[in-house]
Amino acid sequence: MKISNILKSEKVGISCELFPPKIGSQLNNVRDIVKEMALLKPSYMSITYGATGGTSEYTVDIANEIQNINHIPALAHLTCVSSTREKVHSVIEQLKANQIENILALRGDIPQNVDFPLPNQYKFASELINDIKNQGDFCIGGACYPEGHPEAATINEDLDHLKEKVEAGCNFLTTQMFFDNNIYYNFMYKLLKKNINVPVIPGIMPVTRSSQIKQIISLSGNMVPPRFKAIVDRFSNDPAAMRQAGIAYATEQIIDLIANGVNHVHIYTMNKPDIAGAIINNLSDILN
Repeated sequence: MKISNILKSEKVGISCELFPPKIGSQLNNVRDIVKEMALLKPSYMSITYGATGGTSEYTVDIANEIQNINHIPALAHLTCVSSTREKVHSVIEQLKANQIENILALRGDIPQNVDFPLPNQYKFASELINDIKNQGDFCIGGACYPEGHPEAATINEDLDHLKEKVEAGCNFLTTQMFFDNNIYYNFMYKLLKKNINVPVIPGIMPVTRSSQIKQIISLSGNMVPPRFKAIVDRFSNDPAAMRQAGIAYATEQIIDLIANGVNHVHIYTMNKPDIAGAIINNLSDILN
């Protein structure tokens, strides 16, 4: 099923993101995680392409596992910056062969210490979106940054690039994680002013270990609100308490989003079915 059709439903839904293993010996472990996550009955499951495409060879296999073995719609990430057009076309053909009809089109991180772009490489996600549209009848998603892309000089510049992606054929957007829902609500207002009107799915990251915070800030520059920082400061030395507090905080974010008319939320699960399951269990009556 296409995600664009799933998002038309007024039923509240939760989707989950997984990432593939870095080495082949762990592939069976991820298959087990997919099976556990599928038991939670998410509206769909996405599988990442790996930093600079490093785990890309497993993306199609796991997308097939999600959709054709566990019967949950799959969203396959496709990162183009480190790939030639021939490589991307090959992956798209593999997705078509496995009846995977949802792709999250991403530029990805620019490789360090190499010339960019090389001939026959992509420079922008909008170029990838155009290619996907030309290769098949896919539902195409894109990424967006409520706090602004780290490489953009201004939020306005970032929104202009986002509009280019939507105009190229992006059917929906998924946000980078955020820890203050007002950031999402303000972002939606900015999108309206730019006449960007595709569905925008908020991405929520349950932080259950204090070490995650430093990594999140270094990678994305996310703003950590005082209320959340207080939780980390209070519980960081007690793993069980930090886990419980992180689940509660993410649950509260999702409840607030749903209460304000958001019918679909995406959870960055970090391959932790137990964490995703605890959040979904907290929402059991809301999701029924």
